[in-house]
Amino acid sequence: MASEALVVRGLTRRFGSRTAVSSLDVRVVEGDTYGFLGPNGAGKTTAIRCMLGLIRKNAGEVEVFGERDPVRQRSFIGSMVETPTFHSWMSGRANLERAVAYAGQGDKDDIDRALGLVGLAGRDKEKVRTYSLGMKQRLGIARALVGRPRLLLLDEPTNGLDPRGMKEVRDLLLKLAREEKLTIFVSSHLLSEVELLCNRVGIIEHGKLIAEGTVEELLARRDGGQLVDVGVSDMAAFQGFLAGEHGLKVVGDAPEGRLRLELEDLDVSELNRRMVAADLSVTALAPVINSLEDLFLSLTSEEIT
Repeated sequence: MASEALVVRGLTRRFGSRTAVSSLDVRVVEGDTYGFLGPNGAGKTTAIRCMLGLIRKNAGEVEVFGERDPVRQRSFIGSMVETPTFHSWMSGRANLERAVAYAGQGDKDDIDRALGLVGLAGRDKEKVRTYSLGMKQRLGIARALVGRPRLLLLDEPTNGLDPRGMKEVRDLLLKLAREEKLTIFVSSHLLSEVELLCNRVGIIEHGKLIAEGTVEELLARRDGGQLVDVGVSDMAAFQGFLAGEHGLKVVGDAPEGRLRLELEDLDVSELNRRMVAADLSVTALAPVINSLEDLFLSLTSEEIT
């Protein structure tokens, strides 16, 4: 049975009267690629900073491979929080050498290995100011890999990247999980990235964990009825129709100017009949295949970006 790589219990962080993270419980099993999913401002970065001991927590405890001492935990963890920063006038290798000197963890062989794993072995002597954003993200991951950690904590590692750069980082993380047997905890607000990368997911909103499990488990236990995307020519008239209807719940916006509804006690054909009877001009009526995005929309009140 796999051991627990990261266990967070009751983690709370307040800034004055505002509670950024509230009684957060997270469990990451060794070998997981765990997606910490939530909209911008949900508390993901604050929670990660608390887990790493970068900021003080008001309550709660963190265990890493059973270790509770924050200093001893560091030997297990590699991390990248928010956008990685480097000395732009120095080479990629020199930046990693300085990081090793500051941390007192890792050596030349670790640097060579990390650069090779992220695909920067041939570019390591170039100045960081010449690196693309994707290369800087990979250098940030290389810095996290120095010291041969067993657990990577990465905060929005694809943030700001174009689709090609996002795929490169995603493929890199999948390779590290598969070939290096690393446990990876990655935060994101990008549903598609989490669904492609992660085997387990925790969904956070307003600093609270509202769902956790494998993607399959979460989708299997999703409550509620059929989701359907509806398009009409007169949205104002449609809103009036919805106000007088029972058994319909507005989940959120859908692509192409449509609304996503949850049918609580009627089916699609009955919805269509009622809309036609109300003289609504229906331009689209498409059942939605259940997905992580559907689950997220049904559980949270925040807009996804």
